[in-house]
Amino acid sequence: MLAAVILSGGESRRMGSPKALLPYQGRPFLQHLLDVTRHPKIGIRRIVLGPHATAILQNVALDPAELVVNADWRKGQLSSIQAALHSLPEGRTDGMLLCLVDHPLISADLVADLINSFYITRAPIVLPTYFGRRGHPVIFSAALYPELLAAPLEQGARAVVWAHKMEIAEVPTNEEGILLNLNDPEALRKLTG
Repeated sequence: MLAAVILSGGESRRMGSPKALLPYQGRPFLQHLLDVTRHPKIGIRRIVLGPHATAILQNVALDPAELVVNADWRKGQLSSIQAALHSLPEGRTDGMLLCLVDHPLISADLVADLINSFYITRAPIVLPTYFGRRGHPVIFSAALYPELLAAPLEQGARAVVWAHKMEIAEVPTNEEGILLNLNDPEALRKLTG
């Protein structure tokens, strides 16, 4: 069983409003990610929130048991990953599918392909590629949880990816959304314009 972890714990300073609530195909980014991560192999979900927790909870129906509020959100993305890991029941997951709320343009089919690859290859890291460029979401094996918890904040999860660069299973996709980081109004305008 996998845990789906959706990170939405940042300040959204460049965007000017919570990225989790931005509209995509008639629903907020966060709702889209919740929908595409429904899969038989995903048995646990964690949504990590930060400074916009109240606004997000007022606009998206979330299960309180799945919520993690990262009080250390100012320390960056890795602190949100670590908060999610600390909340998972010990020994109950094979790994985690890590989704970023500012990379919402992915499909349920892509999620299924990544999960299938994880269970077939047993690779410690599985990630999608678009014409050779790596993107998100990423699956980390539970064997890497201790490394994620010990990674340096300034390098984040990238440090773990670099440490296992020869063991990564890449899943080619035609979904450019794996690369699209919707961090500011201009990036969003390009998408919706």
